This record gives sequence, structure tokens and C-alpha cells, in this order.
Amino acid sequence: MAAVRIDGKAIAAQLRQRIGAAVTTLKQQHNLTPGLAVVLVGEDAASQVYVRNKGIATKEAGMRSLEFRMPADTAQEDLLAQVEALNNDPEVHGILVQFPVPDQISQQAVIDTISPDKDVDGLHPQNAGRLVSGLPALTPCTPTGSVILAKQTLGDLTGKHAVVIGRSNLVGKPVAQLLLNENCTVTIAHSRTKDLAAECRRADILIAAVGIAEMVQGAWVKPGACVIDVGINRVPGAEAGKTRLVGDVDFAAASAHAGHITPVPGGVGPMTIACLLRNTLMAACRQAGLAEIDV
Repeated sequence: MAAVRIDGKAIAAQLRQRIGAAVTTLKQQHNLTPGLAVVLVGEDAASQVYVRNKGIATKEAGMRSLEFRMPADTAQEDLLAQVEALNNDPEVHGILVQFPVPDQISQQAVIDTISPDKDVDGLHPQNAGRLVSGLPALTPCTPTGSVILAKQTLGDLTGKHAVVIGRSNLVGKPVAQLLLNENCTVTIAHSRTKDLAAECRRADILIAAVGIAEMVQGAWVKPGACVIDVGINRVPGAEAGKTRLVGDVDFAAASAHAGHITPVPGGVGPMTIACLLRNTLMAACRQAGLAEIDV
């Protein structure tokens, strides 16, 4: 029996609808409009698309959207000065600097400069530390979205064995911690894991975030497992000169074994922007000293 597709688009749309309703409540009851500032350095085509989509989603949720575009030769000190200005702007509740940044700029320096209270990417060391400590924190959007998809599909995750392939600060490490917080037993695997296939076959929840196109084979998937594919890889398409997007999982082969699986595109991707809006909403409530609205 083929796996059930997890419809990330539909689940993200429901989340965005709830966020929009919460924003309306904030405006009506507290005269507060959450504001998200996005900074783009350079002319990277993919980044421009991401920034445009984030701006559209922010406005659709009823939030204030601010965009700051800086040339590719921007000095690091100038970018950090822009970030500091946003840190000090009371109408900005969330700050996102679109990565990657040009080579002359340290990505870590940018992360460190963003106020932890406005760090809607959830990458500041303070937020990472709070997550590990089990304290309230702004958490990275893609891992948060991945766990929401798993919970929406399986319900209570307590006692599930989750295997995460990947150990990056952006996805692997935070998603493992979020799963621990859901009372899963978590294994973090990576490129140097011995018998990676055997580790994957133990997983009730398999999260692939390694960045290698279709690396996870169908035979690696435990029958009935929930597979969350975080990968986005562009590979040659069927027609000459054309490309297509695939995940880190061989979707067709894995679908013959899994109980539930996310497609690429249309799985985790839509959840990332929805969770960015969720973080902005949470940040606005916290900065105003208000109780967070559960969405």
C-alpha cells in the first residue's frame, strides 16, 4: 500500500489562517501590528524569490512587511549597522537577514548581532541554548515546521523513535532537540554514521536533512514510518536543459514502504514561511509583554 502524502501546503495554509486571525486580535485589542524586516544583500535570484514570497505572506497575514535591499559589495560593518538599527526600531518585532550573504560578510557575525528577541530565524546562540535547556525560545522555522507536520500526522509523538539524518545548526540539531521535547527517542545520524541504512530502518519518524538528492533509498524506510523530507535539490529534468526539484529521499521508492511521507515540493517548504510568521507573532507578543496567542 502506497504511503499517504503529507500535504504541507494545506497544513501551512491552515496555520497561516490561524496566524492571521491572531494578528487581527492583536490589532483590535492591543493596537499592535507585528512587523517583520527582511534584509537582502546582493542580487541572488533565488534569494530575491524567497524575499518576495516572504513579503507577500507577511502582508497576507496582516503584518507589517519591511524590506531592505543592499548591494552585493556592502561592507560587513554597514550590514551590521543596519541590523542594529532594526534592533532598536520598536515597530520591528522580527529580523531576518536572507542567507547566503556575500563572502566579505561573516554569516555568524550577522546572527550574533540580531537581537535574540527579534531572531525569527531562531539561529542566535542564545535561542539555541534556550532550546537545549527546555526554555521558551524562537526556534528555527524549518525544524519547527517539520515537527508540526509529524504531530499533525501522528498525533502524540511520545515514545516514537526518530532518526534525523543531518547535524547542521539550521535543521539537524534543532529538529532533534524539538523531537526530544516531544518525548521522542532521538538518533542523530550523518555522513560518517556506520550502516546508515540500518539506523534509518529503526525509525518511526525519519527526518532527512542532509542535502544529497534522493540519498535515502526505499529499503532504508521502516514499514509504516513517517518520512519528513527537508531536502531541496535541483537535478536535471526529463527534457534537455530543464531541471526539477527532488528531496533527500527517493520519493517513489520510499512511498512503497512508508506510512506517511512529505513530497518535494509541497511538503516542508510551505511550513517554513508559515513558521516564520508564527515566530514573528510570538516575538511581537513577548516584546509587548502580552501572553502568547496559541496558534
